[in-house]
Amino acid sequence: MRKFKLTQFPLFILLSASLACSNATPVPAPQLPDLGTVIAETAAVALSQTALAQPPLPSSTVTSQATFTATAVPTQTLTPTLAFTPTSQIALIAVSVATNCRNGPGKVYDYEGALLVGEVAQVYARDPSGEFWYVRNPDSSGDEFCWLWGKYAALIGDLSALPMYTPPPTPTATNTPLPTATGTVFPSFVATYSGLDTCSGNWWLDLKLRNNGQLTFKSIDVVVRDMTTGITLEDLANGFKDKDGCSTTKTKDVLAVGDLLIISAPQFAYNPSGHKIKINLTLCSEPNQKGVCAKQNLELDL
Repeated sequence: MRKFKLTQFPLFILLSASLACSNATPVPAPQLPDLGTVIAETAAVALSQTALAQPPLPSSTVTSQATFTATAVPTQTLTPTLAFTPTSQIALIAVSVATNCRNGPGKVYDYEGALLVGEVAQVYARDPSGEFWYVRNPDSSGDEFCWLWGKYAALIGDLSALPMYTPPPTPTATNTPLPTATGTVFPSFVATYSGLDTCSGNWWLDLKLRNNGQLTFKSIDVVVRDMTTGITLEDLANGFKDKDGCSTTKTKDVLAVGDLLIISAPQFAYNPSGHKIKINLTLCSEPNQKGVCAKQNLELDL
C-alpha cells in the first residue's frame, strides 16, 4: 500500500507542471533591429565624431582675432601722430576780425593783403614788441610776406622757435629828405577816398589830397588795382586833374604846402562798386615823377 502512493506522487508532479505550462502566457520572441537603420545611425555617429576630432576651420572669430592683431600693431605705433609731429612745429595764425597785412608792423606801412575770418596763415617771425607777426601774404599765391597785427589773432604751434625780425623803416623815413639853407625838409601828404564818379560808361575814383609836408608836389603816379577782377590801371601825370562827371575837368599844376584838392584816378570800363580796390599813390616835387617823392597806399571796399 505505501509503495503505491510513492509511485503516484511523481506522476502528479509531472502532470501539474504540464498543466501549468499549458496555461502560461506566451513570451514574444526578441525583435532584431533593422540593419539599414543601424548602418545609418552608426554612420551619423561616426561623422559626428570625425567632425569633433578635426581642428575647426578659420571662423569669423578667428579671422577677426587675426585681423585685430594685425591692425592693433600699427595703431599702437601711432603712425598718424608721428606724421603730424613735424606739422605741429609750424606756427599758424587765425583772426576773429578781418585784419590787414602790411609791409611793416603798423598802419603807416603799405597795405599788402588781409587775413579774413576763417583763413589760416603760417607764421615765420615776430617783431620785437610781440604785437605783430610776419606771415605769408594771404592774398598772394607766391612767396610774398607781410606783417599782421596780433590783437584779434589766435596762434597755435611752436612759437618759441620763431625768429625776431627787425621791422623795416617807416614810409616817412624812406622818403628822401631835401636839404635846404634853412634845414632839412620832408615831403608828406594825406590821401582819402572821396567818391565814385562816372561818364559815358566809364567809372573812376575821386581822391582827396592834402599836402601836410614841407615841399610842393608837381607830379603824380596813381596805380589802381581791382583785387576782385585783377585789373590794374596806372596814370602818370604832371599836375593834378579832377574830372567832374561829363561836365568839366579841373586842373592844377602844383599841390602846394597846406593845399587840399581832389584828383581823379584812372578810369575803369565798368562799375567797380562792391569790389576791393587797392591804390598806390606817389607824389613828387619835380615833373615826370622826379625830385623828392612821398608815397601812400589806400585800400577800399566800394
